[in-house]
Amino acid sequence: MNKYKRISLVIPVYNEADRIRACLQAIARQTVQPYEVLVIDNNSTDGTAAIAGSFPFVRLLREPRQGVVYARDRGFNAARGDIIARIDGDSIISNDWIATLIDLFADPQIDLVTGSVSVREIGAAKLASRVDLFWRRYLHRRLGTLVGLQGANMALRRQVWQAIKREVCHESGLHEDFDIGLHANRHGYAARFAEELRVSVCHRQCGTGFWRFADYALTGPRTYLYHGVSKGRVMYQVVAFVLLVYPIICMLTRGYDERLSRFSLAQLFSASLPPRVNPATFID
Repeated sequence: MNKYKRISLVIPVYNEADRIRACLQAIARQTVQPYEVLVIDNNSTDGTAAIAGSFPFVRLLREPRQGVVYARDRGFNAARGDIIARIDGDSIISNDWIATLIDLFADPQIDLVTGSVSVREIGAAKLASRVDLFWRRYLHRRLGTLVGLQGANMALRRQVWQAIKREVCHESGLHEDFDIGLHANRHGYAARFAEELRVSVCHRQCGTGFWRFADYALTGPRTYLYHGVSKGRVMYQVVAFVLLVYPIICMLTRGYDERLSRFSLAQLFSASLPPRVNPATFID
């Protein structure tokens, strides 16, 4: 077997009972199956673990220390593949996602990769996804191999994780996925943005309120500056944009009607946005 087919897919989860089934069903539809799928339950209080465990290809692990960074470590350290891939519990990967990873990592110059992220369960989802892709392309042009990794859609060589796992940061208030890329870059490893690696996610940060949303948005440049990477200041442009359009994002998210699969004014004035804890606070 070609070693690049040995892809371990790690999914840290906390209270994702409403999302994890669709996530795992997307994995089952892959044109090429991963070597293993590890779901790391981080003290869920709903049915997340039971749902994940009902899929025969899932290896269910538990991490008692609360926080996505610890669940990630548990999964990455347990992974046995040559490539360690990572998504979130609400990620729905495209049917060729594993096959695309195999093609990407056939290039020896690629050490870490992150992909495009479309949003769902929001009004004007196609437009929102195009805007997201615009900014990701822009940041890749400006940051190059320092481009921020997206935990919902990323992968790295096992040797990269082995090199950095004892030095990655565990401080609250940083993007742990960005942190991986920054530590890897110090060791001379190169990250790449590959938009053909496609995942859809739910937009769930609006329900936290404006100030918490703003703090979450600022976590990106904060992570770069914490590591002394001044190029990360370019992310303030993204922060300014998302804060400017925050009311529109909230309206489109609040007004999305799951039954109709579209925006609805009736839904807009009758629904509230469920809060999602900021994963950078380690309570996710």
